[in-house]
Amino acid sequence: MKYDFDRVIDRRNTYSIKYNPASRGKPDDVLPMWVADMDFATPPCVSDALVSRAQHGIFGYSEPDDSYFSAVKGWFSKRFNWNVENEWLTITPGVVVALYIAIRAFTKPGDGVVVQQPVYYPFNSAVRQTGRQLLVNELVYSEGSYSIDFEDFENQIKQAKLFILCNPHNPVGRVWTRDELVRMGEICLRYGVTVIADEIHQDFIFSGYRHLVFAALDKRFDNITITCTAPSKTFNLAGLLHANIFISNETLRAQFKQEYANCGLSQPGTMGLSACEAAYAGGEQWLDELIDYLAGNMSLIDDFLKTNTPKIKLVKPQGTYLAWLDFSALGLSSGELVNAVTNKAKLWLNDGPSFGKGGNGFQRMNAACPRFVLRSALERLKNLD
Repeated sequence: MKYDFDRVIDRRNTYSIKYNPASRGKPDDVLPMWVADMDFATPPCVSDALVSRAQHGIFGYSEPDDSYFSAVKGWFSKRFNWNVENEWLTITPGVVVALYIAIRAFTKPGDGVVVQQPVYYPFNSAVRQTGRQLLVNELVYSEGSYSIDFEDFENQIKQAKLFILCNPHNPVGRVWTRDELVRMGEICLRYGVTVIADEIHQDFIFSGYRHLVFAALDKRFDNITITCTAPSKTFNLAGLLHANIFISNETLRAQFKQEYANCGLSQPGTMGLSACEAAYAGGEQWLDELIDYLAGNMSLIDDFLKTNTPKIKLVKPQGTYLAWLDFSALGLSSGELVNAVTNKAKLWLNDGPSFGKGGNGFQRMNAACPRFVLRSALERLKNLD
């Protein structure tokens, strides 16, 4: 490999929430494997671009230019065969921000919004905190994998104005197939439901699987979809607050932009623009090597658990760098499991019930770290089995 993903970087005293256990009520001696940012340095092309911008010394109001659009369009065209237009783009400080904006823009208080739990917990809070009705299509867990209950999905969609699609799915790691996506899309069309497609993990796809942009599958889907993307997960840039939101439908785009303006936000940050352009223009080899490294990490988790802690199982991910771990064979309640993971294993993971229905007995582990750190975390799990 050209890039060194084994290097352990000390992130303490860098404003990192991941390495500040006291701020979340955790003991100081836990190993943090929770929030979804990586313990790898961003690629040199990004660091170089940020240094160059910093040395310029002026950080005034900014907006994307032709070179930015070229890098973004080139990335999506090459990686996903998706051809986006400049005018489709709205830049927000993050995908979660876009979720809140879209919910307010396309629904009224009391309207139904469908999510597929267990799912990234800001989906649930965004619906509840905006006064909308949370409608849950619980994913079906069977024989170590997840699928969609389409009969229930349609029943929920009938009551909804909006559906939040997560693909690849966080935390269960599914990369939805063409047939699954088309079936969901047809149901949404049938009942006039708008789709927010959170595709922030789209760049992390393991061998044998392929990410399909939902909006690109059918012009009719494109016409009802807000596609949420960002370089933040892919290149470890979450702290730069930068996401690319694509909406081809002019009416939906105008509604979204109006609600965004109502937040008092306008121009994106200079450093986010610089980092995103550099990443999409020059970060492809780094990402390809990283995906291979992450695949190795997932194999390490799977092999270690089978050999050393067979009561704890990995739900093998098809995408994302998140390991969804099944602790149900330990027979612990949710509170007992959190206590055991925190105080016996000395690990800081995401508690499964925070992701909603189907999360009991599970914990989410962030596997995007040097292998030395991952082995240390896995060794700690021996204290539970």
